[in-house]
This record gives sequence, C-alpha cells and structure tokens, in this order.
Amino acid sequence: MFFALSAMTNYSAAVRFGYLLIVTIPAWDQQIPTERKVEQTLWAFATISLASVITVLIELAFAALRPGDVVLQPLAERLSAAADLLDSYAAGACGDNKTIREVTRLAMVGTSGPRRLLRRSSYSPQYREQIGAVIALVARLVDIAASMTLSTFELSDYDKNRIRNLASNIRAIRSELLHGVVLSHFEPVSEPSAALPLLVEMEKTVSSIDEVFAGQRPLTAYTPPTGSDPAVGFFLPDAFSNPEHIKFGLKGCLAASLCYLFYNAKAWPGINTTITTCFLTALSTIGSSRQKQALRIAGAIAGGIVMGIGAQVFILPALDSIAGFTLLFISVTIIVSWFATSSPRLSYFGVQVAIAFYLINLSEFQVQTSLIPARDRVIGILLGLLMMWLVFDQLWGSPAGVQMKKTFISNLRSLARFAREPVSKDLRVALERSYSLREEINSNFDKVRGLADAVLLEFGPCREQDLISRKRIRDWQPNLRMIFINRLVLWKYRARLPGFELPEAIQPAQEEFDNRLAKALEGMADRTEGNESTQKQDLSKAYSQLEQAAWKASPKTQGQFSPQIESFLLLSRRIALLADSLEKEI
Repeated sequence: MFFALSAMTNYSAAVRFGYLLIVTIPAWDQQIPTERKVEQTLWAFATISLASVITVLIELAFAALRPGDVVLQPLAERLSAAADLLDSYAAGACGDNKTIREVTRLAMVGTSGPRRLLRRSSYSPQYREQIGAVIALVARLVDIAASMTLSTFELSDYDKNRIRNLASNIRAIRSELLHGVVLSHFEPVSEPSAALPLLVEMEKTVSSIDEVFAGQRPLTAYTPPTGSDPAVGFFLPDAFSNPEHIKFGLKGCLAASLCYLFYNAKAWPGINTTITTCFLTALSTIGSSRQKQALRIAGAIAGGIVMGIGAQVFILPALDSIAGFTLLFISVTIIVSWFATSSPRLSYFGVQVAIAFYLINLSEFQVQTSLIPARDRVIGILLGLLMMWLVFDQLWGSPAGVQMKKTFISNLRSLARFAREPVSKDLRVALERSYSLREEINSNFDKVRGLADAVLLEFGPCREQDLISRKRIRDWQPNLRMIFINRLVLWKYRARLPGFELPEAIQPAQEEFDNRLAKALEGMADRTEGNESTQKQDLSKAYSQLEQAAWKASPKTQGQFSPQIESFLLLSRRIALLADSLEKEI
C-alpha cells in the first residue's frame, strides 16, 4: 500500500486503494461470520466510491467557474503579481501596499501546490520536465520580487525603462504560457543596477524561462517529432529502479505494522485509528522536520481533545437532528480548511486537526454518548504519530538540511550518469534507462525544493549553516535544471534517433564533450560533499573542440552549418556555459 503511494502513476487510485484497505482491516479482524465481513467491505467500497463521485462533481463545477490548467494558473498568478510590482516601481511608487502583500503572500506560500499537482498528473514526461523547470524559475522570480519589497531605492530613468521592459516580457510569457507555448525571447542586460541590484537576477530568471522552451524550438523547426515519450503505465518509470520507492514502502509498512501489533497484543481494538493515522500522515510526509512533529501533536490535541471530545461534551448533547450536526461539521471544516490552505508553517496543523476530528465524530452513523471511543481514538492518533515519528524521523530520517544536501548531491551524480547515456546499443534498453533516469532526476529536483522549504521550519544548532546551504542550493538549482532540459534533447543525438543523426566523424568529439560534462557534475558533487581536491573541467574548451570537429565533418551551405548541426551546437554551447558557471560557484 505504501509502495503504491510512492510508485504508482495514478496517485488518486493509490490513495483510494490504501484507504479502502485501512478502513476494512478492523472488519477483517472481528470474530464475525464471513458474510458480515464481506458486507462491511462492500459498504466501505461504496462509501469511498460515493465520496469520489462527489469530489469529481465538485471539481468539475469549480473547473467550469474557473477554467484553465490547474498547474499553469498558479504560475500565471505569480507572474502577474511580479509584473504588477515592477510596474509600480517603474511608475515611481516603490510598490503599492496591495501588490506588496500579494507578492509576499505568494512567496510565503511557495510552489509546493503546483509541484504536487504536476508530479501526480498524467502529463507526458517531457512536459512535466519542462513545466517543472518553469515552476522552479517562477518561484525564484517571486522570491526575488519579495526581497525587493524590503528595500527602498531611487531609480533613474534608465532603470525604469529596464523595469518596464522586464515587466512587459513577464506578461508576454504569462500570456503565451497559458496558451501552451512560450515564444518570447528576452536577453538580460549584463550591467548591474546601482539602485536595484536584484534587477539583474530577475532578468536572468526571466531569460531562463524562455530558454526552457527555446531549447526545443530549433529542433521542432528543423526535424520531425521523434522519440516520443512512452505511454503512461501503471507505475512510474523508476518504480523498480529508484530505491526511494522501496524505502518509503518499507518505512510506512513498519510504522503501521508496529501499531497493528501493539493494539492486538494489548487487545485494544478501540485504538485501531492508529493505522489510519499512519496512512493519512504518510500522504504529507516529505523529508523530516522537528516542527512538523510538533504540528502533528498540536493538531491531534486541538482536533481530537479540544474540538472532538469538546464537541461531544458541550455541543452534541444539545443537538437532536442531522441539520445541527451538519452545522457543526461545516464550522469545523471551515476552520481546518483555513489552516490547511494557509502558510507552510500552519498548513500541516490544519490537516492533523481535520484527521483527529473526523476520526472521532465521523466513524459511526450516530452520536456517541460515551467518551471512551473518543478517548481511544485520540490515543490511537497519538500512537500513530509516535510510530511515524519514530520510523520516518528517527530510524531512517535526518534533518531537512542534511537530507536536502544529500539529495542535491545524489541528483548531481544522476545527471552525470544521464550525461553518459545511452550506454547500451539496444535502443529499447536505452530508452527505458533514459526514462527511468529522467523520472529520478525530475523527482529529485522537486524533493530538493520541498526540503529547502522544510529547512525554514527546523531549529537547532545547525540552523544558520543549513540556511546558508539552502540559499546556495536554491541558487544553483535553476542552472542545473537548464542543463537537464538541454541534455534531454542532446540525448536524442547520442541515441541517433531518426531526424537527429550526426556525421560519424563528430561522434568521438561528442562523446568526449559528454564525458567531460559528466566529470564536471561528479566533481561538483564531490566538492559539495567536502572534497575540495577534485579537479574542475573546462567545458568551454571541450565545446570548442566539438565545434571544430563539427566544422570539419559536417556539410556546409555557404560557409554555415546545416540547421540540424547548428541546433546541436547551440544546445551544447548552452550546457557548456551553464556548467562552467556552476563550477565557478561550487
């Protein structure tokens, strides 16, 4: 069940399967006739099916009220807020209060929502990789805009014109992104602004958003679409090659099994909510955080004791109809939904309050006149949280700062392996290996970003050092993503897919360039680990050799490269510049 949560392509199906399993375990454990067990299992299936149908209808209703892509709409909102802030600066207002509040709110909320929706979507791998990079760049843009609001400055007319130009390009990207293609091309001004130092960083970020799609544009212009992505299967491409899926399944299984053994050994079936808690908590378990554990316990106490048992003592005795209980349910749901959709510091608290309250008051179709079931369910919730903390955070876990650095290093090494692909001469094997590595790398990018958000919620003696590492890694991530995006297309040249063939004479120089790139990425990983003796590679020199080989081996028209080779060299040059820039910083 826990493995399915991590490895299945259809996340909703994995959740439904898991919850059906969880809610029927108590029925299977009872000493009752088999017919009764089957009946209770079918009722549980009907309940989950009805909830799914209602959820789909509500989603369709909201989609009709607010049409648009659920992944792209939040990005458009953030781009619009950044452009509004820049327009206010260009007008000499230094940002109006409403715009500043909006930018600050969006920076605080982050982009975990769009990233989660994209990761659980059925989009093609190539689309997810591109939009994943755009999400990261938009998040960086909003973070820089929020930092700008903390300063006061006086702008020259030249700076104001640069800001207007930047805001105009942001709006153009927003419009084109919503229409499914980014065609703008924005070249950042290299000289810094004395009044607004962060302006150059914003311009570079906007230019990078262009490049995410520009890397694909020359290829589609000159060659037919080939090497299409695989059909969406039952499991993710890296389901059986990435050990993280197995590890997540084992951790969840251990926590739930310990709870199951405990309440059976104690003959205390009333606390069977402990397994449900393990399952529901695992839906939100990303990394580890001391503050997250505090939010779990605080949410369990607030939802279970204060709201759950409090309602049974003071409110439910005065209610005599389903209408009264519905009002209570709506009131609590509004409160917990407000917390669940607030800042990252409080959203987890709202989820835990909802779990605790619902497990106490919605488990049976009647009002409990005894506090013993409520007491047992609260104890079960706390036991489940204890086991999740013990397994996820203590036995296998590590502080978010440490895990963020380890994941970043692992991703550098995965990118190095991908730079040498394809290794196999069998195209089918090479494709499977490519899709598996792509899924692993893309997932690690999102994981690093999520762990970077979790670092803000942690405290301890290493907090200052973790914050420094967080800033550095977040600054390095966009360039690393751009290397990955461009490398995806260069892989097709290495694999010699139809429409991406190069002259034989270029192949040795191409392999040497890719090998130097892989060594550069491995060197960055070593230096991030603390091995400062690792020699740095000169990718610009390797690119010059590649260009010379292409010049000697390729047919030229009027002294110029063919469009196909020109596109290949353009992508290779971008990777060389990005890798050299990263090597100077790491």
